[in-house]
Amino acid sequence: QVQLQESGPGLVKPSQTLSLTCTVSGGSITTNYYYWSWIRQPPGKGLEWIGYIAYSGRTYYSPSLKSRTSISRDTSKNQFTLQLSSVTPEDTAVYYCARGYRATGWGTVPRLDEYDYWGQGTQVTVSS
Repeated sequence: QVQLQESGPGLVKPSQTLSLTCTVSGGSITTNYYYWSWIRQPPGKGLEWIGYIAYSGRTYYSPSLKSRTSISRDTSKNQFTLQLSSVTPEDTAVYYCARGYRATGWGTVPRLDEYDYWGQGTQVTVSS
């Protein structure tokens, strides 16, 4: 059973960098064909995909957030991390990490049905 757990500050000031870590247990983040996504849900809105890091270490980001997003990993800890810079109140959301699978089509926006495991989500509020 794979488990994902998000961690990080619940409150970030405007213009600062939001940093969240997802710790994975029950499966390696380097297992072939799996990728590890960050997804968020602002209040009253739908899910928004932020980006992913693949088993190979390659990253792919949402075009709308690409300029502010960085996803990295620590394979020794089986963790991957989201950094979102220059945040505004519009970045307030519940942030999720999730595992997806694909054998082909790298470099395209993931589909929801590709995900099999999700973290419980963590609320991040951007406010001064």
